[in-house]
Amino acid sequence: MTAKITIRGLGHEYVNPFTRERVVALDGVDLEVAEGEFLTVVGPSGCGKTTLLNVLAGLLPKTRGTVLLDGREVRGPGPDRGVVFQEFAIMPWRTVEKNIAHGLEIQSVPKEERSAIVRRFVELVGLRGFERKYPHELSGGMKQRVAVARTLAANPEVMLMDEPFASVDSQTRITLQEELNAIAQATRKTILFVTHNVEEAVFLGDRCCVLSGRPGRVKALVPVGIPRARRRWNLLMSDGTFDAAKEKVFGLVREEVGKEV
Repeated sequence: MTAKITIRGLGHEYVNPFTRERVVALDGVDLEVAEGEFLTVVGPSGCGKTTLLNVLAGLLPKTRGTVLLDGREVRGPGPDRGVVFQEFAIMPWRTVEKNIAHGLEIQSVPKEERSAIVRRFVELVGLRGFERKYPHELSGGMKQRVAVARTLAANPEVMLMDEPFASVDSQTRITLQEELNAIAQATRKTILFVTHNVEEAVFLGDRCCVLSGRPGRVKALVPVGIPRARRRWNLLMSDGTFDAAKEKVFGLVREEVGKEV
């Protein structure tokens, strides 16, 4: 398959503002993400998962190495990458439909076309009937659906998601995971999804990238091998392939946590 994202020898380091100590967050990361792949990234706390995503987003400079999107070097943020953060990063003074339309307005998409796109993504994320509601009128899960829809509506080539479901309750999280799986099926977007939750990583990912403890390196890439049509929690609770992948990823992460003790 064609590589959408290519990372070679990536390193990132920074100076701790309190101790003035140099901290190496990532070192020698080599990774490829295929066109249309859903790659999840897991690893022990502090291993550089979010740093990796922020470098890909162009929000952090790399210290060394190469980061390419379609063979072009990533030098900063761009419309080819959409980011969904853990926090509900939506504008409180805008309604659901106005939040979703924000990126389209920046792109100067004509009003009629913009409205059609917004309607499509309102349907896709299950927010029909809430188009005119403001963020303070929504639950946490609904707010995150708005953030996902806004990112998708702008039609980025790659979606970068940083623990987007960490702030919601467990039942809402399960629902959002299943909805994101359906969105991945419907849009065929290339998605890189950072999480600390092994079950979530295996449920969503075509492959799971396990990072080592700091400095973060690619410890293993674990294929999941479950068709997206089967990725519903009621079907996977007793699925041997799911259990085997989950145990493999959990064991790899636990090895790294054990090294820190």
